Amino acid sequence: MIGYYIGILLLIGLDQVVKYWIVQTFPLHTGQTLIDGVVSLYHIQNKGAAWGILSGNMLFFTIMTIVVLVGLMYWIHRQKRGRLEKMIYMFIFAGAIGNFIDRLRLGYVVDMIKVDFIDFPIFNVADICLTFGAVLLILYMILDSRKG
Repeated sequence: MIGYYIGILLLIGLDQVVKYWIVQTFPLHTGQTLIDGVVSLYHIQNKGAAWGILSGNMLFFTIMTIVVLVGLMYWIHRQKRGRLEKMIYMFIFAGAIGNFIDRLRLGYVVDMIKVDFIDFPIFNVADICLTFGAVLLILYMILDSRKG
């Protein structure tokens, strides 16, 4: 289990280092194209969720994050989990904690990855971890339900 906690810390560290670099490199609402017409870096402060939904509801996000993290910890430790399940929860934990750190420390989340070819919210490394973990969890649940 210790390896998964190390994984969580490494992913949180990556998220926080990237956010720090963005804040130090690009003034707010500026950025740089990485691949023309595909992806850019663009520094924003997100006070809500995706597309700024529920903007300014810091208390809501704080309570929800704590509830989700405590629930996940209980779920993980209540019975023996396989390696894949632990890896899935590692990504979800890292993403939730990465954005939670921003909300507590700054009052907003630093976002920076902009997909240029569709109207999509600007996101960050923590969001990638959360999304990847959630997709894996859904796939795992579907496949697991077919086994038994």
